[in-house]
Amino acid sequence: MLSKLKKLIPQKLFVWLQPIYHYLMGALAALCYGFPSRQLIVIGVTGTTGKTTSVYFLARLLSASGYKAGYTSTAQFDDGAREWLNDKKMTMPGRFFLQRSLRRMIKNGCRAVVVETTSQGIEQFRHRFINYDLLVFTNLYPEHIEAHGNFENYKKAKGKLFAHLSTCGVKYLDENNRVVMGASGLKKTELRRIKKTIIVNGDDEYASYFLSFAAERKVVYTLNSSLKTRDLYYQDGDEIKPEPEYLVYEPLFSEASGSRFKFNGEMCHLPILGSYNVFNAVSALSATHCLDIALSESIDALSRIKVLAGKMEKIEAGQSFTVLIDYAFEPKALEALYQNLDRIPHHRLIHVLGSTGGGRDQSRRPILGKMAGEQADIVIVTNEDPYDEDPQLIIDQVAIGADHVGKVLNTDLYKVLDRREAFRLAFKLAEPSDLVLITGKGAEQYICVADDKKIPWDDRWVAREELSKEPVDKYSGM
Repeated sequence: MLSKLKKLIPQKLFVWLQPIYHYLMGALAALCYGFPSRQLIVIGVTGTTGKTTSVYFLARLLSASGYKAGYTSTAQFDDGAREWLNDKKMTMPGRFFLQRSLRRMIKNGCRAVVVETTSQGIEQFRHRFINYDLLVFTNLYPEHIEAHGNFENYKKAKGKLFAHLSTCGVKYLDENNRVVMGASGLKKTELRRIKKTIIVNGDDEYASYFLSFAAERKVVYTLNSSLKTRDLYYQDGDEIKPEPEYLVYEPLFSEASGSRFKFNGEMCHLPILGSYNVFNAVSALSATHCLDIALSESIDALSRIKVLAGKMEKIEAGQSFTVLIDYAFEPKALEALYQNLDRIPHHRLIHVLGSTGGGRDQSRRPILGKMAGEQADIVIVTNEDPYDEDPQLIIDQVAIGADHVGKVLNTDLYKVLDRREAFRLAFKLAEPSDLVLITGKGAEQYICVADDKKIPWDDRWVAREELSKEPVDKYSGM
């Protein structure tokens, strides 16, 4: 109904009204649910990659340390009473859903919430009526450029979240780790004040930009033990104030059973495949450090973390080859994924992939195809989320990248419009000890097509169906 109304409004008028509309909707949603973020420790995680897993890890560490936490992310939601897959087809959900979720978290006994906060959500004021306490910046590189016009706009959109932090109200924690906005009959000295904190990946090119925003506390996690504040001056030459605290980590080794690394001098074990997950674990550990949670508690909780749905998730149905499903849909994430596949014993690599439509970063399509063509023995390009674009055209644009690096159509390069048929072909071609990698959607619950229609879908249960040749419970692997 709303999409039909939008079409009736002249484009120029719609563009002019959009910011006002988004702002008012954000204010109304917060008002309807009583500004629930004032009663929670709110941690926002933003960046180009690593957000979803960092959110999941952090929520787990908080809950294990006496700060029961809910979260919202690309992959899943958790309101403190139940955890379910994100069926909204958006990373940062709508304002009413988000504010309602925060209210439910309070009702369900949560002390904290971790919110995956996106640049597009920020542009639509979804962050404006959320009282953040800690902000975590993972990394930044060109992505979602079509949505923002250029990279500088994309960076500034992220920056708006950090500028917002200084406008957020002061909160205190009582002896039960409950948030109170004021003294509530007690002297403020008897309560713990939550410092407004910026946590930044110091090894990222744009660390200085995000550290330049006002905050009471600034923390930098880094691989570089010699990193100094002078290395992080912002472009205008001003020093970063206050002086950041540095948390150094060191990856040690990674294998199929997980990774070991040092954080602040202490040995840590993460029992999840993928060396890049160390980076996500470090961002989570940095945040718990800022809440004065004992490092030993966080390390212990980290050692018991389970895999996140749709993230390097192995599908088992009695087959003689390995099937992995991952959400990776852009070049950097795919590159990190490839770097970890050697730790999984396999003969050939068969990669099923596609690319999203709707005008989203069209330039990456041939890049994804080229990467798959260079890394995989067999490439199967298929439909992903075409939105209002021609899915066959998207497939052709991805496949041309694989063609350019020597893949031959219908020999080791296939173009299959139907995603289920693509899975079926991959499993038919797979021999014992091969690895079938399916990327692009992870645990997403829909394929988005033209006219705002959503087709129910989950790569994991479709793969199980095709492997077992029998219908399976759609929710059996969640």
